[in-house]
Amino acid sequence: MKLKKLSFSLGLVFSCALSVAVSSGQEAKEKNVLFIFADDLGYTDLGCFGSSFYETPHLDALAKDGVKFTNAYAACPVCSPTRSSLMTGRYPARTKNTDYFGAFNPKPGKPVPKKWKKPLVPAHYIDRLPAALTTLPEALKKHGYATFFAGKWHLGGEGSLPTDHGFDINKGGFHRGGPYGGKKYFSPYGNPYLKDGTDGEHLPDRLATETVKFMNSTDKPFFALLSFYSVHTPLIGREDLVKKYKKKAKDLNLKKNKIFQPEFPRKVRAKQNHVIYGAMVEAMDEAVGKVIQGLKDSGKYDDTIIIFFSDNGGLSTSEGSPTSNFPLRAGKGWMYEGGIREPMILRVPGVTKPGTSSEMLVTSTDFFPTILEACGKNVQPKDHLDGKSVIAQMKTPQTDRALFWHYPHWGNQGGIPSSAVRVGDWKLIKFYYKKGVELYNLKEDPSEKNDLAMTEKAKTQELLTILEKYMEETKAVLPTKNENFKGGKNFRW
Repeated sequence: MKLKKLSFSLGLVFSCALSVAVSSGQEAKEKNVLFIFADDLGYTDLGCFGSSFYETPHLDALAKDGVKFTNAYAACPVCSPTRSSLMTGRYPARTKNTDYFGAFNPKPGKPVPKKWKKPLVPAHYIDRLPAALTTLPEALKKHGYATFFAGKWHLGGEGSLPTDHGFDINKGGFHRGGPYGGKKYFSPYGNPYLKDGTDGEHLPDRLATETVKFMNSTDKPFFALLSFYSVHTPLIGREDLVKKYKKKAKDLNLKKNKIFQPEFPRKVRAKQNHVIYGAMVEAMDEAVGKVIQGLKDSGKYDDTIIIFFSDNGGLSTSEGSPTSNFPLRAGKGWMYEGGIREPMILRVPGVTKPGTSSEMLVTSTDFFPTILEACGKNVQPKDHLDGKSVIAQMKTPQTDRALFWHYPHWGNQGGIPSSAVRVGDWKLIKFYYKKGVELYNLKEDPSEKNDLAMTEKAKTQELLTILEKYMEETKAVLPTKNENFKGGKNFRW
């Protein structure tokens, strides 16, 4: 699978309606917003983004009706920090939500537990969404929007639930990062915020049903966040779809030999052929189709902004390694492209031109101001300090914009504490254990095979300086040395 070279023109991607609908201030019907958030879905897991194994006809159709972004990024290679950045428009380094909630969280000033066997102690992080910050749903509520949440939250429990941060309705969101109760992806769910359906009801379909019910029930403009638990572990699929993908894998002769390649200290899946994962991807796509059809049936489709995104890269080096992000390197939990680059689709009625694509740099902090501007609302930078409106960037492209990542933690999937910056085609990663600094030209080397840090010293120093200023400005917390570490040279993280 090769990454196709894609380019955009402002005139092609955005129609002339942009200046009329957004800038002129004329009266227009309020736009609704549907944000569809996948969990652990990799960059190449959709047909429209290169998959030849998983089938996603509904999302492929949405891409044909909107703009496909090929340089869109999660703010972190794991879930909770990215979700925080969506809600606040701020980088996780700034909000201190730098790891998934529930990960090992050392207490400042307290001894490191003896059971911690790694050479660095990860940074302390805040394990709930900061209550003092204005969230995206809170900003929209001020403009009269009805707000709805369904699915995975993972931004805190009691006192920090969706309804504590601006959502009127919550269907299934609480502190857990996956559907671990009851029959997992099938009812009974064991979820205190989602009533059980009939025995065997499938969770993605149920979340879609709840979303359609909400959208049809309100006369107000709405913000609906459909946050799938799919395709996070546990790996469980519908029997009919699992059977389908078993046959497909057999017909395509996708044998098990040479599926994995080395990615120290793990192995990374190099081919998409996991039949259960394929079933999970397609079931999620069917649920997306149900929601979009619900919008069309209600007559609200042409008044609704739709965004599709994922919270981190596909799981490829751990916990069954169900997908491959190739040609991107590594996956969830890693600072390489496979861990942070995401499939993104944007449809703004009367503004975006169907079937186009863009190479613009986008990150998950950008959705806050993008949605407000697309809805014709005032964009207040104090509410989304690190976000940049995609619409504003289309009008005035920023070729020198820097994107940042800060993950001062050990990924369960093999990644090590690190920070990164991308400016233009260049990306620098600063590792806090062993590997030092790496530099890649993503235009020439999207697979990050050729580290140029030693041959492009001036560029390395330029990006390192930009990264260090960002770290200082956000008061980013760093990992510290573990004085009890006895692992030595043979330590494998």
